[in-house]
Formats: sequence, C-alpha cells, structure tokens
Amino acid sequence: MVGVLLALQFLAPGGGWDEVETSEMENYISTGQVKDITFIDNDQEIQATLDDDVDRDGGKKISTHWVSGQQNDLIRQVREQVEKGTIEKSNSENPRPSFLGQLLATLLPFALIILLFIFLMNSVQGGGGRVMQFAKSKAKLISKDMPKNTFADVAGCEEAIEELGEIKEFLQEPAKFQAVGAKIPKGVLLYGPPGTGKTLLARAVAGEAGVPFYSISGSDFVEMFVGVGASRVRDLFEQAKENAPAIVFIDEIDAVGRHRGAGMGGGHDEREQTLNQLLVEMDGFDVRGGVILIAATNRPDVLDPALLRPGRFDRQIQVDAPDLKGRHQILKVHSRGKPIAPDIDLMSVARRTPGFTGADLANVLNEAALLTARQGGKQIDNASLDEAIDRVIAGPQRRTRLMSEQEKLMTAYHEGGHALVAAALPGTDPVHKVTILPRGRALGYTMVLPDEDKYSQTRSEMLDKLAYMLGGMAAEALIFHDVTSGAGNDIEKATNLARAMVTQYGMTERLGAVKLGDSNSEPFLGRDMGHQRNYSEETAAAVDEEVKKLLGTAHQEAFDILEENRDVLDALVVALMEKETLDKAQVAEVFVPLRRRPVRPAWTGSPTRVPSSIPPVAVPASAKANVSNGEVEGGTVITPPGPGGDLHGDPSSDTAGPA
Repeated sequence: MVGVLLALQFLAPGGGWDEVETSEMENYISTGQVKDITFIDNDQEIQATLDDDVDRDGGKKISTHWVSGQQNDLIRQVREQVEKGTIEKSNSENPRPSFLGQLLATLLPFALIILLFIFLMNSVQGGGGRVMQFAKSKAKLISKDMPKNTFADVAGCEEAIEELGEIKEFLQEPAKFQAVGAKIPKGVLLYGPPGTGKTLLARAVAGEAGVPFYSISGSDFVEMFVGVGASRVRDLFEQAKENAPAIVFIDEIDAVGRHRGAGMGGGHDEREQTLNQLLVEMDGFDVRGGVILIAATNRPDVLDPALLRPGRFDRQIQVDAPDLKGRHQILKVHSRGKPIAPDIDLMSVARRTPGFTGADLANVLNEAALLTARQGGKQIDNASLDEAIDRVIAGPQRRTRLMSEQEKLMTAYHEGGHALVAAALPGTDPVHKVTILPRGRALGYTMVLPDEDKYSQTRSEMLDKLAYMLGGMAAEALIFHDVTSGAGNDIEKATNLARAMVTQYGMTERLGAVKLGDSNSEPFLGRDMGHQRNYSEETAAAVDEEVKKLLGTAHQEAFDILEENRDVLDALVVALMEKETLDKAQVAEVFVPLRRRPVRPAWTGSPTRVPSSIPPVAVPASAKANVSNGEVEGGTVITPPGPGGDLHGDPSSDTAGPA
C-alpha cells in the first residue's frame, strides 16, 4: 500500500519543486524576488520561479501549501507585485492527474478486494497454498508411521470384529476369495449408538490390514459452493484407486447421505449432488481393485435407500452396547497401564454398569484415576470406582447445596418410596443403592441393578416398573398429603412407558394387538406433515383412557404397598436421615420385615383362554439371557448411558423439590 501511494505521488504532476515554508514564500513575494507564480487550487499549492538576479536562488523552483485563511493574503501580495512588474506571470490552474496515476487509482480497490478474497480462502483452507485445491479431497491418509489400533484394542463386539476380519483378510489375500468366485463387499456400514466403538473398529481394520487408509468426515464434503462436495468425492476415490488396495472411511455419513427429496421446499442442492456422486463412485468400483468403503453412523434410519442397497453397502454391521461379558473385556482393555488395587473385581464392576457403552466404561476408569490422583492415592480402589460410576450416571456430587431438614425428610420419603415399591414387587430389579445426597440435578436417587442381562420385558414386569416409578409420588401423598415437583420426571417416564404398552406392544384387552401410530422418529418435517394418523379420533380417546387407567392402577398399587409397609418405610427413612447413603446390604437389612407382593396372575390379552393342560416349554438354564436394564430412580431425570438406568425427577429446575 505504501509503495502504491509513493508511486502515485511520483507520477503526479509537479515533480522537481523544492518545498519551502509558507512564510518563506510570502517573504519572496513581498520582496519582489518571484518571477512567475502559479496557484494550484486542487491541492492548495503554490508553485513559483525565483528571479534570475537573486543570489544563490536564481531560477530556483519552489513550492508551498497554504492553509485556510491564507489564500486571500497571498493573492493580494501577488497582485501588488504584478502591478509593480516584478512578477511577469500569475495564473491559477486545476491540473489533471497523469494517466498512470488514474489507472492505479482505478485498479487499486479491485486489486485489494481480490487479495483479501485470496487471503480469506487461504485461511479457510488451512493455508499452505490450499487456495487452488479448494475442490480437492480433505481426507487424511493414515500412514504406517502413525500410531496403530488393532483388534486387540477393541473389545465387546466380537461379531463386528469377525465381519471386519474378513475384510482385512481379503485385502491381504484377495486370491483366496477370487479362486472360489467370492466377491468382497464394496461397502461396510457400521451403525449403533454413540460411543460403541465404530470409529475405533475402522481404525483397527486399517492397522490390521496395513493398507492406505483414507479418513474423512461426512461434513467435510458439504460446502457453501454447489459442486465442491461432488468434486471432493471424485478426488477422494481417485486417490484411493491409485493406491489400491485401500480403505476409505467416512465418519458420520448421515451428514451427506440423508434421504433425498425430504423436507419442505425441496432438498439441499449441494448435499444431494454430493450424495449422487458418492452413489456413482460406489457403483463404479472395480472389485478386483481392492477399494473398500467403510462408513459409520448412529442414524441409519435417515440414510437414503439407494445408499443402503446391495452393491453399495452390501454389509451392515450393528455395533451395539456390550453385554456383561463385553463390558468385562472392555474394562480389561482400558485398565491396562492403570494401577488397579488387587481386591478390585472387574466382573463386579461390569455387573454394576449395565447399558454402558465402551466410551462410558473408559470414562468410568478415567474418572476413577482422576479421583485417585486428586486424593493423593497410588492405586484405584473400590471407593473411587463407585464414585466414578455415580458421576457418569448422575453427575458430580453437589456438596455445596444446602437443604433444610424438612426438604431433606421429603427427599428421604420420596426415595424410600421408590426403593420400597421396587423391593416389594417381583418384576423389578434388586435395589443397589439409595441416597439423599444431591448429585448433578438430582436431590437424591435410588439405583436398582439387574442380576443378569436380558433384552425383553414382560407385561408384568412393565406393570411393576410403572408402580415403582410412581412410588416416590405415592410416598409423598401418603406421608405429607401433598406432592412436589420432584415427581415430574417420574410421571413423564411412566407416561411414555404406559403409552408404549398401549400403542406399540398391544398389552391392553380393550385395544388388543394393534400397532397405533408411527414409532419411528422422522427427522424431516416435510415427511411428518405428509403422513396421516392411522387411527380414528375414537381410538385416540381410547388410547388416552387406557394410558390413564394403567397409570392410575400403578399409582394406587404403589400407594397400597407403602401403606401396608408403613413401618418399613419409616425405618428406611430413619436410616437415610442418619447415614444419607445406604448400600445393597444395608437396604436388604432394613427390608427384612417387608411384605412382598405375589407374582401377577396370567394374562392372555384375549377373552379366549389358553387351555391350562398345555404345560409351558422348559427353558434350559444355559439359555437364559442376561440383563442390562438397571434403573436409577431419583430427583432429576438424567438419562444415564444406554438402557441401564433412569433418574426420576424434575429436570426443569435445580430447586424443583425432592427427587
């Protein structure tokens, strides 16, 4: 910029004049030493040629500038000298700038804008001369020198490892498969909840196979300029084909692979063009070239059907939350290099963490290590692990929250109601812990954990679950003849379960085994508005009545259980007020005199009874499934990891009353 200004100054007319002070110019004019003088109005400049007879200054050209108010005095003095004849010529002019100066002044703004645009584009692309590579792929090539993950670093998903092991074997020995006419899948889709290890599995395949591994996120394809995403897809697969055999990994593919044409007002042109190019590239694969696409998502339901058809993603692998054995293996993997106390049983920790994903289990061990270091310990003990599990489920303990004795008592009865109803019903899981210490947004919570994993629930178990969800509210009504806002989330969870029993599971005699409504949550507004409800207004009213009936019956059952065991409830509250937290053994000791409810009578769901002479099928003990359905009841509902746990309460306020 400075150079341009200097050039303009040099190219401007009037070069070669010596600059003098204005007072010196006035002195030359008043003493008659000026031969000719010119006033330049644009620049408020005076240019004068001195008389040849002036010593040392003969013929010298000088210039100066006037300020506001001086012009009239200078003109008056010049006129006087003109009349005397000392000044031969006096004129005023408004000179035009030179051609080069005009050209530079015209082009300079455009040049600055272009330079600014190039600078911004360079910054967006990360610098390093990426301006001309805007449409190039942003995939990262994982080389052999980078740290590797192998299948030994992955646990809890043996089926997925087995499927991906076949991919690795094909990349290493393709002739083995081609000899029998087998074709390896062109694409592998890993789907499942967040934190289950989909990205880790893809990195393990790259580490095991030892082939070029291109990693990119689905959002890296989509830009504000239409056509850039498609160009990046082409460039990515061209690189992979040049280095085949290779693996292309697209994380969060739902960012670019969503259903086309969904939503109001048309689709997203850039995203749809990118998806179209991705479909073309996948169809154009040369199977013998050894280029395999692995993609990961936790929303497979929103992907375009053309992307999921055979020939593109031939193999779809579900990576779900691990079972008991898987959790044990994951804990072993993440405990490597950590000083674990000798008395810690990782299998016991796995039993206490139903529904946790691999990321949750890694977080538990990391939190335990942090707590140990914070307390100055040398080994991770059971106390640190217990606190870490509670922190992952319900958040950190809030020691600064002060509760009055009355509010503390109401919280104790609320949590005691949950625990007592859960212990009295045969279809609920054993009570593991009860506390009235605030944690996270909860004023207290009750934790119930299963003894073994299972993956389905009976109608009787759901009815028992409804009763103990409403046990806290029933205890408040029984003791204080009033209820608090802490039961808000209990009601929400119970209502959702009751509505699912009516509309999805066919567990009511009035409506029968009929699927009502659409249980799949559609993410597209346009598709939702295009659907019509598949049941009448009369049926909708019947659904509401059945839901209300289930909740009312469950609330009454919880109230009756608490009323029948009022002495046990009072004893539990006394113990909670004294110790604040009760573990499984302490709760069991208080519940010794508890009067438990019998198993619910058989329900067929139809007026036609099944003949009682038909004996039930005997199920071998080895075929029993294991459970991952632990529930955590308490103050504020913070849904813990996976299906294993619910915190009940009012999430709308930190001071919303007892939980």
